[in-house]
Amino acid sequence: MTLKERVIVTAYTGYTMLQGTEMNELYKYAEEITGVKPVYTHMFADKEFVELFQEKSKADFIRICSREGE
Repeated sequence: MTLKERVIVTAYTGYTMLQGTEMNELYKYAEEITGVKPVYTHMFADKEFVELFQEKSKADFIRICSREGE
């Protein structure tokens, strides 16, 4: 699984597959798909932001899952 795919799975499920500086990619992805800039750590504890993030990452997550059997 690529780093981008692990970022997407983390974004949609809330279970991190990232470590260390890879977390920077999660913040970049969050800013990219939500339009919220900048994204700070405390925002991942905000229910509204998490729901928005999950909603915006859903299509990417489904795309990864649909390729999983290939």
